[in-house]
Amino acid sequence: MTLKTCCVTAALILGIAAPAVVAHHSFSAEFDITKTVKVTGKVSSVRWSNPHAWIYIDVPGEDGKVVNWAFETATANALFRRGWRKDDLLPGTAVTAEGWLARNGTPTANTSAITLPDGRRLFAGSAPNEGTTR
Repeated sequence: MTLKTCCVTAALILGIAAPAVVAHHSFSAEFDITKTVKVTGKVSSVRWSNPHAWIYIDVPGEDGKVVNWAFETATANALFRRGWRKDDLLPGTAVTAEGWLARNGTPTANTSAITLPDGRRLFAGSAPNEGTTR
């Protein structure tokens, strides 16, 4: 392999990998570990995607209005390995979600755990010091 071919190959690899590295955020850049939140509501939808899955929960506010909260989790694959299943979070399922608030003031949080109606706690493990067992 010539030097020119090696340089072109290296440039292509760096060009492909760089956006993924730059696009990913640190926990502390987006969420405040000193501000926890715990809400109870009904799952409106779940987006099983990468790099993070998202759980959307309709939570009744003190004024009676429903607020749709967005809870970021680990990757869908990581959740599956921790025991999560798509059937656990069907729309309409009553859940309690715990996590850390987003710094931007929106009803968004990084998930610590989700408690299901039967009492099972599903750990997201997407923030520092979180468990990985069910």
